[in-house]
Amino acid sequence: MKLIYGVKDRPKPGQLILFALQQLLAILAATITVPMVVGNGMSISAALFGAGAGTLVYQLFTKFRSPVFLGSSFAFINSMIAAFAGGVSMSLGYLGLIIGAAFAGLVYVVIAIVVKCVGVKWIDKVMPAAVIGPTVALIGLSLAGSAIQNALGGSANIVFNENTSSYIMDLHSILCLICALFTLAVTIISSVYGKKMMKMIPFIIGILSGYALAAIFTGFSYIPGAEEMRIIDFSIFKSMEWVPEFTFMRAFVDAEYTAEGGIGAYIGTIAVAYIPVAFVVFAEHIADHKNISSIIESDLLTDPGLSRTLLGDGVGSMVGAFFGGCPNTTYGESIGCVAISGNASVITIFVTAVMAIVASFIAPFVIFLASIPSCVMGGVCVALYGFIAVSGLKMVQKVDLNDNGNLFTVSSILVAGVGGLALTFGKVTLTNIACALILGILVNVLVNLRKKKAEADSDAAEEKPAEAEICKDETAAAEEISEAEKQPEDLGSQQKE
Repeated sequence: MKLIYGVKDRPKPGQLILFALQQLLAILAATITVPMVVGNGMSISAALFGAGAGTLVYQLFTKFRSPVFLGSSFAFINSMIAAFAGGVSMSLGYLGLIIGAAFAGLVYVVIAIVVKCVGVKWIDKVMPAAVIGPTVALIGLSLAGSAIQNALGGSANIVFNENTSSYIMDLHSILCLICALFTLAVTIISSVYGKKMMKMIPFIIGILSGYALAAIFTGFSYIPGAEEMRIIDFSIFKSMEWVPEFTFMRAFVDAEYTAEGGIGAYIGTIAVAYIPVAFVVFAEHIADHKNISSIIESDLLTDPGLSRTLLGDGVGSMVGAFFGGCPNTTYGESIGCVAISGNASVITIFVTAVMAIVASFIAPFVIFLASIPSCVMGGVCVALYGFIAVSGLKMVQKVDLNDNGNLFTVSSILVAGVGGLALTFGKVTLTNIACALILGILVNVLVNLRKKKAEADSDAAEEKPAEAEICKDETAAAEEISEAEKQPEDLGSQQKE
């Protein structure tokens, strides 16, 4: 993946705005989906503001060397719902979200301190390319179902026919699929056949083209009897939110206390809901940074350092939740956008963050972004998620799969991840990616025991010949000394004769 703009490069002002808008569109769907799924009146605009603010914090901690955008984390959805629910006859509402994000961020801070003390070499041993490569591929593949579901306009419109053992699509799903494929086709054509600037903003061109086609279909939906052709919901423009409802503004208004239970029990519930998930996201953090490092050909785990990226991610999550309620995480969509566009300029990420913050106060713009049909974003995400998967497979290319140890490691991760191995303990869920990564690490440790034993035997075998040579040298030296001692006796006998 050849980069057109490196990490330190600065595109021209006009190009910079377009690149930033493209990044914003790439991360938009996931960022605003989290507050919509959690519900409880969470603000889309506030989540967008929090993502921008969290990204700025991340860039400050990483010295503006990591071209990654932070967005709302899907991993914390159940944790956020648990914070709202309470569970001990108590709910602190939005204040619970801030407390939970503080716990998650604290995990990152502690891990960052440990990494700062012991270094990062252990990561290459515990998580080599045979572990990280398939894990990165899984991050893209695990999102594939979401991309296809969005491309079809949601599974609710697809019915399974038991008689024919096939799925029946209604008119709405067919039109959504057409919009998705059209968006994907325009994106591909722009990236492959486009000239200069067009080649670098394929997502903007693809999304706008898909939106235009969806708007045409929606126009026909106002004809009586053609309601199924409505792809875009323009009614959301009636309820525009001009000023974001920030989480910290509602934190102390919505908190509810009751006689039963206690504040300690409630905070304990939040801690249990957030802390384990933070460890899971830590593993994805490493995978994402290994991925972007392979794209920009610079190891971010050593420069600026894993401790800095962790601090940026952790504190950025706290800031994101403080404003928007959602803990943030590094976004694969952003990394995929860098790979496809060939633009790794950090200034682009900076402008994207500023744009997200400013846009959160421009109600028509936020509503327009929210009105982009899921099928259009699904078409784009087919390419984005695919590139994440391909990045992981490129890492696997460097792995010797003729070695059975590596083969077992890669195979275990792929099957566990694609097979959907996920474990739930109370309110904590280990995703299929987390379970696959843990399994891969364990298998890697197991097969490396064989390698260490082989290396030890090899070292021992090398030492034995060396010892034999020393013995030979000592024997030869002893013989020389013995011959030298005999020489005077021989000389004396010769003189007597």
